[in-house]
Amino acid sequence: MHDLRRVSVRGIGMVTPLGLNAKDSFHAAVQGKSAVAAAPQPILALLPQALAAQVSPAFGAGQTRAIAGLDRATQFALVAVEEALADAGFEADAPQKARTGVYVGIGMGGAYTIETLYTRFFELLQRAASENRDPTIIHPLAIPRMMANSGAAAVSIQHQLRGQSFTYSIACASSAVAIGEAYRALRHGYIDTAIVVGTEAMLTPGSYVAWNALRVIAKPHESGIAASCRPFDSGRNGFVLGEGACALVLQAEGYSATCSRTPYAELCGYGTTTDGAHITLPSAEGQTQAMAAALVESGLPLDAIGYINAHGTATTAGDLIETESIKAAFADHAHRLAVSSTKAVHGHLIGAGGALEFGLSVLALEAGRIPPTAHLDNPDPGCDLDFVPGVAREAPSLQAVMSNSFAFGGTNVSLIARR
Repeated sequence: MHDLRRVSVRGIGMVTPLGLNAKDSFHAAVQGKSAVAAAPQPILALLPQALAAQVSPAFGAGQTRAIAGLDRATQFALVAVEEALADAGFEADAPQKARTGVYVGIGMGGAYTIETLYTRFFELLQRAASENRDPTIIHPLAIPRMMANSGAAAVSIQHQLRGQSFTYSIACASSAVAIGEAYRALRHGYIDTAIVVGTEAMLTPGSYVAWNALRVIAKPHESGIAASCRPFDSGRNGFVLGEGACALVLQAEGYSATCSRTPYAELCGYGTTTDGAHITLPSAEGQTQAMAAALVESGLPLDAIGYINAHGTATTAGDLIETESIKAAFADHAHRLAVSSTKAVHGHLIGAGGALEFGLSVLALEAGRIPPTAHLDNPDPGCDLDFVPGVAREAPSLQAVMSNSFAFGGTNVSLIARR
């Protein structure tokens, strides 16, 4: 068996509610600047108090006609990848592109396309009944637009990347799994470079009312809408849906490099487990085992991890169980760890959440600055770790970071990066 190769993070790109690039997104996260606001008008027509974390309208103004014709999630993916490749200084010839893979995580592919399709269909169906018309006139590209793998296909086509391409749809763990599986492929030599993307765009009436029915969506907070997502706070009542994308360029050592940028960090640990217990309730045991597996693979001692970007959804059960699982995984070191949830400001990006939060963790490692848990005014007594309330923390000696993603369906993922 050949030796396993080390893997580094060479480029990062973001399109998020916090900003239209990685620099602005990280800066806003560190400032604890919330992007939570009222939901789009079509959602408010059904749910007047609905909240969302939306990508700035300026995003649409900058897109070419070719990109504008794609589903919104695919648009986000393409733009984030452009930034990540430029950041990495990616230059590759045909043989190198044949060794470059594309890994995408998305929770609900083509949500905007599906919503438009069914809205149009039912409007036409009603007209057809009264006017004796054909109700089946649908856009000819509806299927390619709403395929879950349309983002991976679009990225591969735009950049002529011909290595293996996979799309993972595992709810909130989708893009964390994409990062982990790309890491394994790089480690074992199946590819030399990976473009990993988490993307999501489901701020549509149909998607939103379905999430609302689960009773996990935050209600407006009395202190102001922007402060409505409150991870680990005793007044928390759920998360805010967000949208956007994060792209990462990962590269294995030991061959002719296609990236000129100095690595941000080494991706050194990936642990994933399945609870096998409940479709929506998390399991401390499963989460603990995922963190433990990532730690074993990294080869790092517990006290090397200085920061965890928590899954931290601000649900009553979720935050308590994650606190419990961190204590179980890290023993005495748990109370010396800095832990924060950036979902308080960018919302829950579902399939894109794992990539965005890992990307923010890597930027925190490079900058030596830990983003806070915003709006953490009254910590839940059961959430008794150091959750970095309110204000960012300088951490110049930060050596390694962990990012957690825990999904409905019971999939748990922990990723570790080190200097």
